[in-house]
Amino acid sequence: SYLSGEISFRLKDTTRKMSFLFGTPATISIDFKDQKSLKQVSYENESGQVENLFLFPGEAPIAGTVHVKLNKKKKLEHLGVKIELLGHIELLYDRGNPYEMLQLVKELEPAGEITGNKSYSFEFGNCPKNYETYNGHNVRLRYFLRVKITRHMAYDITKTLDFAVQNVQQDPEINNSIKMEVGIEDCLHIEFEYNKCKYHLDDVVVGKIFFLLVRIKIKYMEIVIIRRESTGSGPNTYSESENIARFEIMDGAPVRGESIPIRLFLTPYNLTPTMKNVHNKFTVKYYLNLVLVDEEDRRYFKQQEIILRRKRISGKKKGATESKKK
Repeated sequence: SYLSGEISFRLKDTTRKMSFLFGTPATISIDFKDQKSLKQVSYENESGQVENLFLFPGEAPIAGTVHVKLNKKKKLEHLGVKIELLGHIELLYDRGNPYEMLQLVKELEPAGEITGNKSYSFEFGNCPKNYETYNGHNVRLRYFLRVKITRHMAYDITKTLDFAVQNVQQDPEINNSIKMEVGIEDCLHIEFEYNKCKYHLDDVVVGKIFFLLVRIKIKYMEIVIIRRESTGSGPNTYSESENIARFEIMDGAPVRGESIPIRLFLTPYNLTPTMKNVHNKFTVKYYLNLVLVDEEDRRYFKQQEIILRRKRISGKKKGATESKKK
């Protein structure tokens, strides 16, 4: 009706006036030190949108400049300006209560007045970030900066800026090969061997499969890389598996005594390092699943856990593209 339309118009007009009267008196922005030379990596945020985050090694200091720009007001009274470096683990079922694994605070200015545009330098020098940024199905590990201007009898003015962390791990001293025998009595007996059990994210899985007994008609064989993400602990643990990649290694029926080589490059796939019991909140494991399918579409499989690590910092400088890494 005309009356309801008029009321709606008046409400919108009032909202615009209130926004004008009570708009944010200042805008905050954050720049990292030597930002143009920093690498970036793409991550999916909680809204499902892909965003580019500046990338830091876990041991690197986090430094930069905070800029405060006044919006129309000539001065801004406040109760203090501070910056925090935070590391949070956010579980899907409890997003409103993140677990704070890292919190460092620096005061940029005590209570007083800001009478013009102002910049503050900051540095968090000793801030070990032991775990990588991770975005999974049910858990997210994130690092971010948060600047807060605290005000009396008014909303605080805040600005957050996420950044990514990656950690390089040393080569293991012991890296044994994986050898296993699997089969079905009087029907199928195979041996498979992988050259090692620990791989870096740019590695190649090399191996062989030996057919010792074949009395079923096999249609094809493949290797599947599986990521298993577990959240919670004890009886409250919830696990979810995801097939990251499928790699067909044989098409057609093998014969007894035949040997099938395996050569699987890991670089093209969306992999992260293995993460075990991060603050008793979550675990990420990877498995190689050897799958055989017969002519009646029955599936026979054997899983074997592998340990993944990062050998180099990935990411690209601004202007170049980088595939999404969780």
